[in-house]
Amino acid sequence: MKARWILSARDSGAWLTEQPAPLPTDVQGPEAGHAGGASALWVDTSRRFQAIEGFGGAFTEAAAVTWLALPPEARAQFLADCFDPVRGHGYTLGRVHMNSCDFSLGNYAHVEQPGDFGLAGFSIARDRQALLPFIQAALQVAGRPVRLLVSPWSPPAWMKTNGEMNHGGRLKPECRAAWAQCYVRFIRAYEAEGVPVWAVSVQNEPMARQRWDSCLYSAEEERDFVRDHLGPALHEAGLGHVKIVIWDHNRDLMVERASVVYGDPDAARYVWGTGFHWYGNEHFDHVQLVHDAWPDKALLFTEGCQEGGPHIGSWEVGERYARSIINDLNRWTVGWIDWNLLLDEQGGPNHVGNFCSAPVLADRGSGRLMHQSAHAVLGHFARFVRPGARRVLCASPRAEVEATAFVHPEGDTAVVAANRHGHGVAMRLVIDRMSWAVDLPAHSISTFVISE
Repeated sequence: MKARWILSARDSGAWLTEQPAPLPTDVQGPEAGHAGGASALWVDTSRRFQAIEGFGGAFTEAAAVTWLALPPEARAQFLADCFDPVRGHGYTLGRVHMNSCDFSLGNYAHVEQPGDFGLAGFSIARDRQALLPFIQAALQVAGRPVRLLVSPWSPPAWMKTNGEMNHGGRLKPECRAAWAQCYVRFIRAYEAEGVPVWAVSVQNEPMARQRWDSCLYSAEEERDFVRDHLGPALHEAGLGHVKIVIWDHNRDLMVERASVVYGDPDAARYVWGTGFHWYGNEHFDHVQLVHDAWPDKALLFTEGCQEGGPHIGSWEVGERYARSIINDLNRWTVGWIDWNLLLDEQGGPNHVGNFCSAPVLADRGSGRLMHQSAHAVLGHFARFVRPGARRVLCASPRAEVEATAFVHPEGDTAVVAANRHGHGVAMRLVIDRMSWAVDLPAHSISTFVISE
């Protein structure tokens, strides 16, 4: 067996850096995990769970205009770093907003004219300025499908009870059918631009009344919209293959939301799965609960970022990513989509000053890319856990070490282990009774790839 070790660590400067191969041990049998006093990171590839869809990030207008402002060499480098399956992360998931979001340059809608129930004025001209060129360039570099999730932050202002795109409000009952048709028109318009849509969510953060683009849905309103409008509209348009994702908000209330929507068989039959974010309390147990109650429905992480500015150079941000990704995957999540793929050095642009971090930041003055710790952490998963891999049984006896493992159809196994603590940990990596001695440095993340 051939073993590889790829390391990123706060203190050594390692950054997705190949290390000397871990040394095999000759210990076999039940005692393999305790040889030499080291505990075992235990993997059993015969116990298999969910298939992985992939990893990626969000194409926002902010990311697109930041990318377009870069020098040509930096634009090409960014796309290679994120989407090239050989030289970069090889992202296979993406997300894009329908109408504006907080990381747009301002409020806009694809149907601006009040009362346009027939959608005569529907247009994606705004997207052609920056968003679509960005996505199209990424798809070309990827050279393979990138599954795109479409999420609205708000319907057009005239469709809402508060008459504006910001500050919450609700979708007017008389506008539900027209709003459902907006999804159809958006999907068709993107297809015409060479950008296929894989899935849609009903509403980004439907329980959040934000000072930016937002819209409130109760669980019952979301259920009824899917059952009576969105699901039928997609099917009648021949778009039944486009998956519908509900919730698209934090883990804290995902169990209640799923209970209401999945509790109605007529609504549930249209829904592929539940999307969730990481803001607020972690509540990893709620991800598991949703799977346990509805094992036939998928789980997809649809957004996460470190709020409150760019956090340039912070290792802790990357460790938050590692903890979330590992714990979500270990609870049946099939894919993990980061928030903005790229932002400027301020953590924007953003039309309400809601600045955040991104795995890659661009210095507008120099045109230089600044890769953050989150980018390295995402690479430990996206580069080595390919779509179609299945999660397998993986257990760490050490509280300092969180880990997850996957086996690919070709037979190779990838194990990702994160040590968020201030001291190194010596362990045995035991896979199907074969054993290697591994040392996990303080504040590090490692990927081990075992192949024939």
